[in-house]
Amino acid sequence: MKAAVLRQPGDVAKSPLDIEDVAQPQSGVGEVLLRVRACGVCRTDLHIVEGELTQRRPFLIPGHQIVGEVTAPAPAGLIAGARVGVSWMGGTDGACWYCRHSAENLCDAPTFTGYDVNGGYAEYAVARADFVYPLPPGLSDLEAAPLLCAGIIGFRSLRVAGVEPGERVGLFGFGASAHLAIAVLRAWGCEVYVATRGAGHRALAQSLGATWVGAEQDRPPAALDRAVTFAPSGDVVVAALASLRKGGVVAINAIHLDRIPQFDYDRLLWGERQIRSVANMTRTDARDFLSVAADIKLQPRVTVFPLDQANQALQAVKRDAIDGAAVIVP
Repeated sequence: MKAAVLRQPGDVAKSPLDIEDVAQPQSGVGEVLLRVRACGVCRTDLHIVEGELTQRRPFLIPGHQIVGEVTAPAPAGLIAGARVGVSWMGGTDGACWYCRHSAENLCDAPTFTGYDVNGGYAEYAVARADFVYPLPPGLSDLEAAPLLCAGIIGFRSLRVAGVEPGERVGLFGFGASAHLAIAVLRAWGCEVYVATRGAGHRALAQSLGATWVGAEQDRPPAALDRAVTFAPSGDVVVAALASLRKGGVVAINAIHLDRIPQFDYDRLLWGERQIRSVANMTRTDARDFLSVAADIKLQPRVTVFPLDQANQALQAVKRDAIDGAAVIVP
């Protein structure tokens, strides 16, 4: 099969992924072989390819927002030809304290798709059968792919922030995940305040119904109940914290953060304001979000790249050169 392979992490501007023919994977016990129909491109892929996350495999096929078609033979509960989704959380040990207490996102020994095991920048991929999700028929392959990480993790971020219907919610950064979260927030009747760099991202937020849109360091005109940061920047976290009411919450949606700068505790954190991190997702998050997405007829903005342009897709994500999400189609 054809695949985009990472052997040596490096600057995506130098195209570190090699497009080549490799052996088609074989499924083992409890696994399913999928024909990849689409694979979303995530900022976590960028962190992996550029080496900001420690390299774990000398040969890696990235990609963890996989829309796949179940091939025959299929494990029990899966039907050949069915469409399913695969996300970042590719497996857990099921035995640690966290797994036994409904917190599998914090599992001590997780398996991450496109990082610990090969992912979906390829024509075929293997996944654990109990970590794939049936996809609603109303979502096309291109619409479903960005939902499988950006959408699910954005949805979990709203949960971690404790968002209630009708609240004032800030989104700091407005890429693939935020442009999906705003649809959920609007369905919940929330006022959405967006601070982000790039005129294109601000225009997109405006078109999707944001109450207010400003530049990256602009302060929203109203005190926020909740905020979610999507940029891997400590400065953005502090900007979000400065926008909260007393008792408000900032949820950091980033697997990698550059730093947290010094800030004034008395002015920014005192008053029972909170900073929380968002770590991975659970299968319950995935199932709940896909149900919500189908109910509200969520339609992501996508830009399509063929598999042999996987490097260019990552470059576009790094430059914030596209509105919405990038999706690779083999």
